[in-house]
Amino acid sequence: MADSTQPAVSGAVTKLAEIFGDGGALAGVIAGYSPRAAQIEMAEKIAYAIGSQQNLIAEAGTGTGKTFAYLIPAILSGKKVIVSTGTKNLQDQLFNKDLPVIRKALSKRPFKASLLKGRANYLCTYRLEQALNSAFGYSQEDAAALAQIKAWSKRTKAGDVSEVADVHDGDPVWFHATSTTDNCLGQNCPDYADCFLTKARKQAQEAEIVVVNHHLLCADWSIRETGFGELLPDAEVVVIDEAHQLADTASNFLGVTISGKQLTDLADDSLAEYFTDAKDMPDLRTACEDLQHEVKDLRLAFGLELRRGDWQDIETNPKIAGALESLQKQLARLTDQLERASVRSKGLESCFDRAEALDAQLETLISDKDGQWIKWYETYSKSFTLSRTPLDIAKEFRGFMARHKATWIFTSATLSVANNFVHFSKNLGLSGALSQSWESPFDYPNQALFYHPKGLPQPSDPEFTDKIIDFALPVLEASRGRAFFLFTSHRALQRAAQLLEGKIDHPILVQGTRSKGVLLDQFKELGNAVLLATASFWEGVDVRGDALSCVIIDKLPFASPGDPVLKARMNAMEKQGRNPFFEHQLPSAIIMLRQGVGRLIRDVNDRGVLMVCDPRLLKRSYGQMFLDSVPAMKRSREIEDVRQFFATEETT
Repeated sequence: MADSTQPAVSGAVTKLAEIFGDGGALAGVIAGYSPRAAQIEMAEKIAYAIGSQQNLIAEAGTGTGKTFAYLIPAILSGKKVIVSTGTKNLQDQLFNKDLPVIRKALSKRPFKASLLKGRANYLCTYRLEQALNSAFGYSQEDAAALAQIKAWSKRTKAGDVSEVADVHDGDPVWFHATSTTDNCLGQNCPDYADCFLTKARKQAQEAEIVVVNHHLLCADWSIRETGFGELLPDAEVVVIDEAHQLADTASNFLGVTISGKQLTDLADDSLAEYFTDAKDMPDLRTACEDLQHEVKDLRLAFGLELRRGDWQDIETNPKIAGALESLQKQLARLTDQLERASVRSKGLESCFDRAEALDAQLETLISDKDGQWIKWYETYSKSFTLSRTPLDIAKEFRGFMARHKATWIFTSATLSVANNFVHFSKNLGLSGALSQSWESPFDYPNQALFYHPKGLPQPSDPEFTDKIIDFALPVLEASRGRAFFLFTSHRALQRAAQLLEGKIDHPILVQGTRSKGVLLDQFKELGNAVLLATASFWEGVDVRGDALSCVIIDKLPFASPGDPVLKARMNAMEKQGRNPFFEHQLPSAIIMLRQGVGRLIRDVNDRGVLMVCDPRLLKRSYGQMFLDSVPAMKRSREIEDVRQFFATEETT
């Protein structure tokens, strides 16, 4: 470490102690603020890493206050900083809630911050006008939604689609009012001067702190060899929050995925351009319509079941293989037609570029045989995806970091497995990074009880879900509802919903019946509900107070061994002489369990019971690794202790 960095680091640490300490800047703007030793230590460690230009893995337990712990030293460094969060919701929270508080606290140190999302989050006025003037008809609901979007477009300043309360940001109608990389006309767009996405990117280039999300970070990395070439070529610090999600997100973006929706959108857009500028080319129209039919035929060839399967299923099924071959030929035919029409307009030229790119990607997917990629498909109710993912992203990510000489800070509440960071570091190819962990400041031994009853059925038991409901019912009675019941599969969730109906006197909320946000709001408002959920509720969900006083987990969250991506990765590791269970499956399951457990205690005054219904926790040798990785709390195998825990709550 160069001596020249020492004074700067030392000065930053002194200032941080003042900001986070008693009577400091944060105490002046946050009611009831009290210093947290772990938060101050973490902030100091991050300041040190930035000042000495060393990468850092920083694990901070729930309640540490990690967001302020990394934002404040990053701002004080005076460097160009990218902060990447796990989701758009966290991105909005950080930008709209956390940064304004810090801005008040650091009033003598003004800074410019910017929020940047992917292009699908910004209104495209050109495509909106195209949709409103289209020859195609819309349903009454879509027409009304487009009218609402049009009215909003006249008053919005940012063009962020999340501003439109009456049209959900997941509504398919937004496709007609936003752009994709495929259909964006770029500088050739007549509305380019007023483009909301362009303005957002310009603001990002001028800001000191830019808040993005992992999808945007990885999309930019995967599309351009220069990584931040378009967005922020001079970033000096990159903070990855919820860093445990990064490897999976990066893996998806480094591969190739073609969806039925992409192909249908290409046909639809090409057809719209045909009606505008190429009506004298009937072969173009026929090619568009035939591609639409081939996409539907391939979806039907996969069968009605929604599934995720190995590419071998395609190669060994003549019906699917034939439908895929027909689709490829039809896409090539449309590409030829669009090439002839591309001189007519920028829109047709853009469609040709998209078709050519999709044609090349599909050929790559079908012909790849080198064994360095995992290939699979997934079916949805009306669409499908064909995908290719790298077996290992460590080398790619190492190269990405090497091209950007920034300081990288990786942080999350769950990065370690049995108190080490080997799994996380290997996945991303990190070496030589500093690392440190800070435990949650919450008093788990007195605030929580870990209940693991005797006599639980084996997870392989066909009636496993039916049997664990009998164990869960007295717990739900003692907790008076107020519970998350988390499952590792949708099938188990649906079965549990059937079994619980009429057996408890509390409202039952089931994932999938309403949007995640609506279910969470209902859960908080009711105050005594039982929410049944799967993967998306295991993390990133914050319910503070008495409304959530119990978390029940059905099984240790091992990924399905039948998953084609996992299966291929395990086979590759075995060929390298490695142990895929202990190197990949087990660490991933431990981190997932830690996320689920993290839903229980979210505040200094929270109390609750954690129940895990999987007997492998005590009956398998690896169970101890799970136990060593969750917060220390009192443990019991007796239902009376659960009843006593909640009875104590009633008398306090």
